[in-house]
Amino acid sequence: MKRVLLPVLALWVGCCPGGALAKQVLGPKGPGAQPTPTGMPTLQPPPPSASGPPDGQVRPMLRNGSPDRPDDGQLDRPWLRPASKEGAPRAPTWTTAPRWKVLSRPGLTQRKSTQPAAWEHKQGHNHGAGTVQVHPQATGTTRPGAARTPRAQEGAMAAKKGQGPGTPEWVMPSLPASCLLAQAAIACSNVKMKHVPVLSDPGLTTLYLAENEIAKIPAHTFLGLPNLEWLDLSKNKLDALGLHPHAFKNLTRLKRLNLDGNSLSTVPTLPASLQELKLNDNHLQGLEHSSFRGLSQLLTLEVEGNRLHDGNISPLAFQPLRSLLYLRLDRNQLRTIPPGLPASLQELHLGTNIIEEVREGTLNHSCSLSVLVLSNNRLQEDRLAPRAWIDLPKLEALDLSYNRLVHVPSFLPRGLRHLMLHHNRIERIPGYVFAHMKPGLESLHLAHNSLREDGIHSVSFLGLQASLAELLLDHNQLQAIPKGLLGLRALQVLRLSHNKIRHVPLNSICDTRVAQDSNLISTHLENNLIDRRRIPPTAFSCIRAYHSVVLEPQQKEGESA
Repeated sequence: MKRVLLPVLALWVGCCPGGALAKQVLGPKGPGAQPTPTGMPTLQPPPPSASGPPDGQVRPMLRNGSPDRPDDGQLDRPWLRPASKEGAPRAPTWTTAPRWKVLSRPGLTQRKSTQPAAWEHKQGHNHGAGTVQVHPQATGTTRPGAARTPRAQEGAMAAKKGQGPGTPEWVMPSLPASCLLAQAAIACSNVKMKHVPVLSDPGLTTLYLAENEIAKIPAHTFLGLPNLEWLDLSKNKLDALGLHPHAFKNLTRLKRLNLDGNSLSTVPTLPASLQELKLNDNHLQGLEHSSFRGLSQLLTLEVEGNRLHDGNISPLAFQPLRSLLYLRLDRNQLRTIPPGLPASLQELHLGTNIIEEVREGTLNHSCSLSVLVLSNNRLQEDRLAPRAWIDLPKLEALDLSYNRLVHVPSFLPRGLRHLMLHHNRIERIPGYVFAHMKPGLESLHLAHNSLREDGIHSVSFLGLQASLAELLLDHNQLQAIPKGLLGLRALQVLRLSHNKIRHVPLNSICDTRVAQDSNLISTHLENNLIDRRRIPPTAFSCIRAYHSVVLEPQQKEGESA
């Protein structure tokens, strides 16, 4: 009997596609669906397309033609979609973004929409991916393995209006279509985001949200990102009221935090795991003894461009920073070097302040300091304590450019290798001022000063004969080649351009009495008053490559032209 009925039933179903039984068994056929034997539903990929569907969505299609019915063997996975009120799982709606952007990575939280979208990404900038919305106060999480993908506006509107008997109530929170997603990183820069989307992903380690309009971060914002290591919130609209004091408290693995370009007036509470903190260009009103409490692992601290001065920095502010290597305090209103700097500090930047003096003992405990930048201040040599830094054994680079120095300071650090003194008012280089240095300077920058030939003596460079490789004396008032250059055996770069030099005497740059080539590879004498016809033929005979000597143009030539 069964052998007779089954062929008849199959024939009837195939001939009557509009019948009730056909609707129950086969479901509504979508465009392009391929007929398959009953009872064997399989996943069918969407038809190939160069640009994808207009709304940016790609839905899983079944071989039985129904996009809403799960395949019992492939799509019926409860952890991929929320359950209905009756407990029956419902099929998810999947979306994809333009092919040139990577907008989908496993693990994105699936949440219920509880508030209207905070902002919209206009379709004109979306390359056909549809308008995407973010629900900053979304709640709920998914199990590991859930797909993290943006939701297009069409699916959002359908869920919001409740169209269709099988429309899911739970929707996935969205990121703007221009966001870039990688295996463990999300980058949403300059997308006019006003809130931080509440995410839950233990695998996320990098979150880049710079150049947005974020003004508020509640305490629970980052609870779902326990393994976050790098967070960039620079160039937003955060202030002390909008940023919850404990917003970063639970980020126990956070290593790098960038809060540059906001409006913060105080330092927020920070996790002890932090290694790099950037608070440049904010409105910090001071640094208290508790500002950096517990940050014993911090290596880099930048607080440039704030409202810090001598009266609002506590002497104990830097005490917890036992591992600090790099400190930037440029562009504040400091008159002196702050006291209480960590002994571990290796690089200190204090440029563009109003520092007028360097007191003795201020840097006594900074024995590891190797780079000190004091450019763009108001320093004068008589306000530099004799023993301000001479005993710093590891100091190799000192930048005193753009100050008010009249001569090269005495008592420079013994181990100094690089000295920047350009853009001062220096008129002379005292004799023996470098004689105590071991092994000696490698570079000396004295450009843009007021040096004259009588301000440089034959013993001015004593102590640098075997070490100095770069000497910059351009843009001064020199009328002759300075004395003492012949003794600089290691010199490779010499700049004497933009002076008032008229002659290049014999044995001023090359010693013709010694049959030995010079190490000079770059010699600049342009923009002076030199008549090239009067240069002795052997004046540059020690220089291996004649083209490394730059003699033109000269000022006289330029004026005559």
